Amino acid sequence: MKELFPALLNNKDSVYLDSAASSIKPKAVIDAINDYYLNYSCNIDRGVYKESISATNKCNESREMVAKYINAKKEEIVFTRGASNSLNMVAMMISETLNDGDEVITSELEHHSSFLPWLNVSKHKNIVLKFVELTSDAKITVENFKKVLTNKTKVVALTHVSNVLGYKTPIEEIIKLSHEVGAIVSIDGAQAIPHMKIDVKALDVDFYSFSLHKMCGPTGLGVLYGKKELLEKYNPVELGGEMNDEVSIDSVTYKAIPHKFETGTMPIASIFAVKPCIELLNSIGIDNIEKRSVYLRNLALKEMMKMDDIIVYNASEESSIIAFNIRGVHSHDAVSSLAEDNICIRAGHHCAEPLHKFLKLSSTLRASFYFYNDEEDVRKFIDGLNKTIEFFKEVGYIG
Repeated sequence: MKELFPALLNNKDSVYLDSAASSIKPKAVIDAINDYYLNYSCNIDRGVYKESISATNKCNESREMVAKYINAKKEEIVFTRGASNSLNMVAMMISETLNDGDEVITSELEHHSSFLPWLNVSKHKNIVLKFVELTSDAKITVENFKKVLTNKTKVVALTHVSNVLGYKTPIEEIIKLSHEVGAIVSIDGAQAIPHMKIDVKALDVDFYSFSLHKMCGPTGLGVLYGKKELLEKYNPVELGGEMNDEVSIDSVTYKAIPHKFETGTMPIASIFAVKPCIELLNSIGIDNIEKRSVYLRNLALKEMMKMDDIIVYNASEESSIIAFNIRGVHSHDAVSSLAEDNICIRAGHHCAEPLHKFLKLSSTLRASFYFYNDEEDVRKFIDGLNKTIEFFKEVGYIG
């Protein structure tokens, strides 16, 4: 499998276990980006010359592929700069319709990109920001969600899968309960879609946001799925070229969805790369991808649980992520030592500072596995951990 990924071949000494931050790109994705710059390098939806028409057709094909991949209509797929951009757009769109006393439900489990847009709204509008109480091990449950859901709830903004702990939120039941009180549900799917089959119609979700770069796609490209009737209802939050239909000095009308939300020149090269990205995932199968990721994660976890100086925070969860620390060693010191052995993992609060405060931790180490990893990566990772622990014992960090 590694032969499909040039970065893995060009860095054979490195063990890449940071796919929750960004996945490695296959050659087919890189070739598609190069194809745009080598053979097109023009704008879309504007020119009548053959290059522009062909580029426009390729981008339309990419939109259709995303729609099919998550079981949506193509006009319900808005291309954005990333999941963060998508989540911010949702918050800004909906905020215009909120009134004093309206309630928005979120959680301390969220990535900052899911939580901060609503915190910002609460600073400018007199709304009530409510948090689902997490369990002692930092999970969202339906029971605790019901405790904060009221007839005043207008928006529910939650993560599908935690980027720190890998916990899966029971969004199916949460969406159903939210709709019973007339609330709109916005889900951060950035960590879910690389590992799970997402069917937005079956979920009945109102908005679903994700990035391509976490699922072997290009950087700088995200997707905002929104139900057709909602995208038609809300106004765009970014204004400029190409999203308008008619402009005068005192008024503007907008294009039909999704184009009214796509302002200016889009990340065309990245959109070109959507097709090979989705074709790769389809050829392997999302169930196989998750099975492989979890298998490797559990293989590493089994060895880590034998180490007295390792503290694992999500050992019971079946996911691709291991959140842990080395006893007595700051995560940044640990990750620096591991990096000397070319072990590539993440350290910090992972853009989820409220969660770390809930856990009473300043930071954690995060190893995240994907289908292009193998057993040799696991072995090198465990060897690197043992070497790091021995080093910190020698310098007196570990008693």
